[in-house]
Amino acid sequence: MSGIKVGLVGARGHTGAELIRLFSAHPRFELAFVTSRELDGQRVADHNDGFAGELRYCNPAHEELPTLGADAVVLALPNGKAAHIVQQFDDAGADPVLVDLSADYRFDPSWYYGLPELTRTRYAGQRRISNPGCYATAMQLAIAPMSNVLQGPVQCFGVSGYSGAGTTPSDKNNAELLRGNLMPYALTGHVHEREVSLQLGHPLEFMPHVASHFRGLTITANLHLSIAFEREEVLARYRGRYAGEPLVRVQDKAPWVSRIAGQHHVEIGGFTLSDDGKRLVVVATEDNLLKGAATQALQNLNLAFGLDELAGIPVQEEVA
Repeated sequence: MSGIKVGLVGARGHTGAELIRLFSAHPRFELAFVTSRELDGQRVADHNDGFAGELRYCNPAHEELPTLGADAVVLALPNGKAAHIVQQFDDAGADPVLVDLSADYRFDPSWYYGLPELTRTRYAGQRRISNPGCYATAMQLAIAPMSNVLQGPVQCFGVSGYSGAGTTPSDKNNAELLRGNLMPYALTGHVHEREVSLQLGHPLEFMPHVASHFRGLTITANLHLSIAFEREEVLARYRGRYAGEPLVRVQDKAPWVSRIAGQHHVEIGGFTLSDDGKRLVVVATEDNLLKGAATQALQNLNLAFGLDELAGIPVQEEVA
């Protein structure tokens, strides 16, 4: 059975490194090229302990990318950088599967928005796939089971490790500034706020923060409900909605962000109701580099090529 060739544009970042590890262990996908301006010419194996082989980073001009023979191309670039590359494929008449990890196409209805647990029924062979944001993934999964009984905006307080700020130096990934600190930013109008509001069809208010740990995020969602619920009814909703979804785990207690690092699933728990049963608080945790980015991209690629959605994704056993 022949391999499926995948190109990775923007391989030097944290998510790029996770994608290289996942592709190197995948039963069908194989890396055709990985691009990095800074690492051009160097062996991928010298920078990624999950990769073996002689493949080297390259730095082709954008107009060369459609000629490199990949069946799929993952764009792991900062926001605002994808459109020019997508245009090169359009101009060349090339049509690989494109997966964009930035926010550039999350609001474009011509692209499939790939949060499989919530949107896989909308996939109809689209070859342009927009990968959801890390926070947006956790928030949507935490809110979706109650979406038909929401009343008023949902408020979400989020805290992420500083890997979410990328590798370009800034206050948000400065370990010295973050030590013993919690740094708020973009407290209104964050792109994930708009993203979740659009996808769920319901207003959301999001307040993100960066902490001193490297990876993993947690969100606490405050939901006002139109009718009163008992706690067991809420748990039944969540367990029913995510039954058969190995990458979404519903638990009784609030999950800890320290336990999600390196894991490929989302954990949802801590379900707490107000005395009148009409306000629900839910906690969700996720590794922002995995289910929040690389793992989800692999789910989407598996779906696009008709493979088992979890192919190449090490699913850890659930601990009771």
